[in-house]
Amino acid sequence: MYAILESGGKQYRVKEGDVIRLEKLPVNPGDTVTFSQVLAVSDGSALRIGTPYVENATVTAKVLGHGKAKKIVVFKYKPKKNYRRKQGHRQPFTKVSIDKISLE
Repeated sequence: MYAILESGGKQYRVKEGDVIRLEKLPVNPGDTVTFSQVLAVSDGSALRIGTPYVENATVTAKVLGHGKAKKIVVFKYKPKKNYRRKQGHRQPFTKVSIDKISLE
């Protein structure tokens, strides 16, 4: 069984037991979070697709922790004008473990 959920403007294909990184959520480590914006659910034989979300479908996950991704370098440059700007960025994330996919 798998589900496609939406969180932070992105879509994730998850199944029970998966550990994924989402855009940072305002929750504490150890808490459980429920995602109700489920776009599709498959139980192996049938696929239910929502318009836009599947009714009564939820994905429950446990928050494992927060962190920052690897640094990326943003470098702006204009030739022959002595214009150079170097900036770094580390995107914050929340690591969650998928516990249950349910259709009520």
